[in-house]
Amino acid sequence: MESSDIIVGLDIGTTKIAAIVGRRSEFGKIEILGYGKTESIGVKRGVVSNIENTVQSIRTAVEEAEQKSDVEIKYVNVGIAGQHIKSLQHRGSIIRENNEEEISQKDIDTLLHSMYNLNMSPGEEIIDVIPQEYIIDNEQGIKQPIGMLGNSLEANFHIIIGQTTAAKNIFKCVKKAGLEVVDLILEPIASSNAVLSEEEKEAGVVLVDIGGGTTDIAIFQEGIIRHTAVIPLGGDIITEDVKEGCTIIRKHAEDLKVKFGSALANENKEEEIVAIPGLRGRPPKEISLKNLASIVQARMEEIIEHIYYEIKNSGYEKKMIAGIVLTGGGALLRHAAQLTEFMTGMDTRIGYPNEHLAKEVPDEMASPMYATGIGLVIEGLNRLEKQKEREARESEEPGTDKKKLKEKRERRQSSFFKKIQEFFENDPE
Repeated sequence: MESSDIIVGLDIGTTKIAAIVGRRSEFGKIEILGYGKTESIGVKRGVVSNIENTVQSIRTAVEEAEQKSDVEIKYVNVGIAGQHIKSLQHRGSIIRENNEEEISQKDIDTLLHSMYNLNMSPGEEIIDVIPQEYIIDNEQGIKQPIGMLGNSLEANFHIIIGQTTAAKNIFKCVKKAGLEVVDLILEPIASSNAVLSEEEKEAGVVLVDIGGGTTDIAIFQEGIIRHTAVIPLGGDIITEDVKEGCTIIRKHAEDLKVKFGSALANENKEEEIVAIPGLRGRPPKEISLKNLASIVQARMEEIIEHIYYEIKNSGYEKKMIAGIVLTGGGALLRHAAQLTEFMTGMDTRIGYPNEHLAKEVPDEMASPMYATGIGLVIEGLNRLEKQKEREARESEEPGTDKKKLKEKRERRQSSFFKKIQEFFENDPE
């Protein structure tokens, strides 16, 4: 297997930083060669808040992944999230010079790159442009326009916008850890690759990734991404509420939430009590599980209300045949799916990333906690394979040399990614 076929996903989360090394097996499944995970101490709500701490955490996770996989890690696909992420729909069009020629990849690339020239607010940049469907001479709903004839080529685009400084800080942390960024990938898109089936994306589905600091949402319908959003609430805020409500230290609050927390207070009996060790010789503290669940339920209800608002806001609420898929560490909270169903009236299941994984993968990896990391590996592999196919096609074109291929490849990189790369090349510190 070539080393270029091995992809590393780096999930820089609020609670943990995970580096996952994977490749595609001969059966099309994802083989996990190794992984490393460490506590994240420099990230708040999906955004880097302390460079040095984040760099240290990245190094620790990557070193562990290198030891387990026996692969030297240099290039990584990094996830980006945070409450600064927004999305919008936009239609772009070009008039073709020669309507006698078939529509080629070059026409599509021209149309796609024109989207990066849209005016944004100061400090914001377009992170990604995803074509949804194409329109040729007013003929709508075309998924694959290459090879067709037409005068005008239009497309509906899903445009993802983020803050430049937040992306620069991620880039800086990865560079300082001695790594190169291959691509910045939106985390909800990565998670959806790991836990959703093509049938669900076709039918209409809401992916909800409840992380430590943020909850990421991606809405699909007819196989196309229709809406993305990031809510600045996650599992950490539930832990904070448990800490305040039960007057205990944060570490005990987290343990309580994970082991005994429930999103439905009615499922717990009054007499169910758990004892927490006292601090420095103080007597143990007794906490009622019903009381704990009512604290957790109140905050979960708030998070679900935000999720439901985004679903209604997208305009696709009535078209979500496959309902909601919960993933991320927060999805492991007991009765989370039942509460979501009860509040939204939509079918809900927990999404595990094991559908795309090869059989001999560590059990721990099949947890919703690793959905984003595994999704980053899958998305990285998909992008690499598409690029190879395209380059193979272009190299067969008459009169194409290596220099031209390199120029084409560089042109295809998103202008946002290029700007950030140039920023760091011109300013080494």
